[in-house]
Amino acid sequence: MKLFSVDNSSEQIEKLMDLIWDFAPKIISALLILLIGLWLIKIIKKVIKNYFAKTDYDETLERFTLDLISWGLKIALIITVVTQLGVKSSSLVAMLGAAGLAIGLALQGSLSNFAGGVLILLFRPFKIDDLIEAQGEIGTVKDISIFNTKILTGGNQLVVLPNGKLSNDKIKNYNAEPIRKNKMTIGISYDSDIKLAKDTLLNLLYEQSEILKDPIPEVVVANLGDSSVDLSLRFWTINDDYWNVNFHTLEEAKTRLEAIGISIPFPMREVHVYNKENA
Repeated sequence: MKLFSVDNSSEQIEKLMDLIWDFAPKIISALLILLIGLWLIKIIKKVIKNYFAKTDYDETLERFTLDLISWGLKIALIITVVTQLGVKSSSLVAMLGAAGLAIGLALQGSLSNFAGGVLILLFRPFKIDDLIEAQGEIGTVKDISIFNTKILTGGNQLVVLPNGKLSNDKIKNYNAEPIRKNKMTIGISYDSDIKLAKDTLLNLLYEQSEILKDPIPEVVVANLGDSSVDLSLRFWTINDDYWNVNFHTLEEAKTRLEAIGISIPFPMREVHVYNKENA
């Protein structure tokens, strides 16, 4: 018994050719839309990139914006191409919605980090090379990506902070302003000459060119402690000079106070021993 005849085969080939000819215009138009769309996306990205080059935007924000625009246009292009092939837009939207829901449930943490990255890049609480304190870590920002932020600690350790938690937590940016205030406390003994100590420390502050003279440096009595009179040194520097001035001032303050006979007390404890037999 023959399964296929020559006539049946010819008829099937003819139907297949008719189907191809009917579907060919849709395929050709979809390919044209795809090619023209990719070309337009490339031009749009180039125009936006040139615009950013003429303006003073943060580099990380520029990259994120370009990527976001690029992916958004590509998704819109794909939807247009698929619709052109004959897939109903309502069915396509339903499929994308179901897929999006499934992916969202599986990647809740990642989506939270993505949203956090968007917020950080939009509101810019910090930028590359800023010194920040967040989530118990202090370090210099080295990279801001969509999902996380990388900072380098003073011990040369790389810390990766998820953007979801970072955007919802407290952030201290030490470089947000160009100048920074330093306040250090130095105690002197109660029998020391307070005026002499203040004048000595104030001269130390004024002679350092890295310390700003406006706002003016000052030395004040901040507290009468249990074993010392606490003097507070308050002065301003630019961010780049902060730590060098801090360490130099601490060392010189001790040296100069000791040179004029003013001691810096430290906590002491007296121990009295009683002999019970003689009591």
